[in-house]
Amino acid sequence: MTVNGDIPGEVLVMGAGSVGCFLGGSLAATGIPVTFVGRPRVLGELAQHGLLLTDLDARRSSLPAADLRLAGRVPADARPALVLLTVKSGATADAAAELAAALPAGTPVLSLQNGVSNAATAARAAPTLRVLPAMVPYNIAQLAAGAFHRGTGGRLAAQDDAALRPWLAAFERAGIGIDLHPELLPVQWGKLLINLNNPVNALSGLPLRDELLQRGYRMCFAGLIEEALGVLDKAGIVPAQVAAVPARRLVQVLRLPTPLFRLVAARMLRIDPQARSSMADDLALGRRTEIDVLSGEVVRLAAAHGVRAPRNAKMQELLDAWPQRKQRFTARQLQEAIGL
Repeated sequence: MTVNGDIPGEVLVMGAGSVGCFLGGSLAATGIPVTFVGRPRVLGELAQHGLLLTDLDARRSSLPAADLRLAGRVPADARPALVLLTVKSGATADAAAELAAALPAGTPVLSLQNGVSNAATAARAAPTLRVLPAMVPYNIAQLAAGAFHRGTGGRLAAQDDAALRPWLAAFERAGIGIDLHPELLPVQWGKLLINLNNPVNALSGLPLRDELLQRGYRMCFAGLIEEALGVLDKAGIVPAQVAAVPARRLVQVLRLPTPLFRLVAARMLRIDPQARSSMADDLALGRRTEIDVLSGEVVRLAAAHGVRAPRNAKMQELLDAWPQRKQRFTARQLQEAIGL
């Protein structure tokens, strides 16, 4: 379906959270019809306050509430040209099944979720749809009701597919440029390594930049990456470089004394002071985190190849225990907890 010469069609956002609202809102701000499917809390905020999008490059877009298309479920008559699947990992199968029940066969669904297995989970639950893996490289935080902020840089990545090529210019105009890759799994693993800082940040209780400026937390982050790299070596997987330096070099950089780290990692520290991990938001809202598709993926891959990943296993345990303990960790406490 083509709305006009510049718009490839309508978009449906399945999961109106931070990522879904930012990406869908960015497209809607350029005139693309976007329907947001989400939870009552977020939809209520959007209906009352509209949508405000900002980023560290001083871009700013606002959409009044009256212009937003909001739905609690996938509309029965929905015929989107593209679906952005942005629900949390635990909701992937149910969300995909709902999409499959409502949408025509072959509808392209872009899985913009953390980890490496969500696209496969969605494809199993929605075999009639064309599910494509994708990766969001940046941090998006909700700052207030209806206000979402991109606090770090990068470009979206997705598995190359003919269904996505008509959208490249539209995503570029919206300020959310997307690069297509012949094989996305190495990119997903590369991003997962970077996302191993999410649980460190969440348990620290600090904004991302403040956390990264404490060497003890960086040592935890480095230890998790180092262990994951060993598991990937065992599995014969070579992760793509998604940070400014290769992952093995990043481990070394993270362990530098803080004054030297400030100099060497200036690009990495180009983070808004207010940016935080989505996992930190989950803890604050009492939601289940996505630790199972981050450290949990490392642990499962290790077990499949006859090795262990005790640091990542412990991090998974700490996040799973959060609802009962609600314990913030100093850098030293966290190092001790994961065995560093």
